[in-house]
Amino acid sequence: MLRHVIQRLLSTILLLLAVSFFTFWLMHATPGSFFESLRLNPQISQSMVERYERLYHLNDPFPIQYLHWLLNILHGEWGYSFYYNVPVTHVLGSRLFNTFILSFSSLILTWGIGIPLGIWAALRANQWADRLLSVFSFAAFSTPGFFLAVLVLYAASQWGLLPLGGMHSPNYDDLGFIGKVKDTLLHLVIPASVLSLSSMASLQRIMRGNMLGVLRQQYILAARAKGLPERVVIYRHALRNAFNPLVTLLGYEFASLLSGAALIEIVCSWPGLGSLLLTAVRAKDVYLVMSSTLLAGVLLVLGNVLADILLTLVDPRIRYERRR
Repeated sequence: MLRHVIQRLLSTILLLLAVSFFTFWLMHATPGSFFESLRLNPQISQSMVERYERLYHLNDPFPIQYLHWLLNILHGEWGYSFYYNVPVTHVLGSRLFNTFILSFSSLILTWGIGIPLGIWAALRANQWADRLLSVFSFAAFSTPGFFLAVLVLYAASQWGLLPLGGMHSPNYDDLGFIGKVKDTLLHLVIPASVLSLSSMASLQRIMRGNMLGVLRQQYILAARAKGLPERVVIYRHALRNAFNPLVTLLGYEFASLLSGAALIEIVCSWPGLGSLLLTAVRAKDVYLVMSSTLLAGVLLVLGNVLADILLTLVDPRIRYERRR
C-alpha cells in the first residue's frame, strides 16, 4: 500500500506542473496587468514600478517568469501579493481557516444526511415517500447554488431569524467563548446549508441506486434465508458493499473543501478564499492566483490518494500489489 501511494504521488507531479503552467499562461494571455494600473497612478513613480518588475522578473519572457516562480515554489517561497502588499502565505492563511470551516460543515451535512436518506429511500422503493423524496432531490440539485442562496437570504431578511451575511456580528469581540461559538454557528447556517443541499440530493440518489442494486444480489437473499435479522442484513452486509463506490466520491469531496464554496462565499459575504480569489483575478495578482490554484491541485491529489486508502479499509477484497 505504501508503494502504491508513493507511485500515485510521483505520477501526479506532471499533472500539477501542467495545471500550474496553463494557469500561469492564462493569466499572462489575458490583457492587462497589475502594474499597468499602477502606471496610471500619479502618486507612484515610474522608477518604482520598473524596480518591482525587475525584482519579480516580470520583464522577462513568459517561460523565464514561469521558471522563476517554479524554482521559488520548490524553495518554499509562494510569491508576493501585489494587491494586498503582503506575502501570499499571509493572505491565504487569513482566509484558509474560514473556508475550511464552511466547506467542512457542508461536508458533514452532506454525508450525515444524504447517506441515511438514500438508505431510507431504498428500503421504501417506489412508495410515496420515495417518490416525494425523489422530486425534492431532483429539484435541489437542478437549482443553482448561488440562486438558492439569494432566495434563502431574502427569506431570512423577511423572517429575521438568521444573520444575512458575514461570519461574525458587530459585537463579536464583546461576547464570551460560548457566545462567539453560537454567533459563528448562526452565521454558518445559511451558507453551509445552501452549499450542501445540491450535493446532499445527488448523494442521496446515488446511495439509493447502490443500495437497490446490492439488495438484489444473491448473497443478500442467502443471508435472509439463513434467518439473519433484517438490521444485520441491511447495515452489515448490504451497506458495506453499497458504500464502496462512494469512497472515491469522498476523495473528490475532500479535494473541493477549499475551492467548492467560492460562489456561495461571495453571495453570502463569507470571508473565505472565494472572494479572495475573485479579487486576485480581477486585480491580475498573478502569484496569489497561482498559489490558490496549486493548493487546489494538491488537495485533488491528496483526495484521490485518500480514496485509495479508504477503499482498502472498507473493502478487504481490494489490494494493491506490485506488478511482476
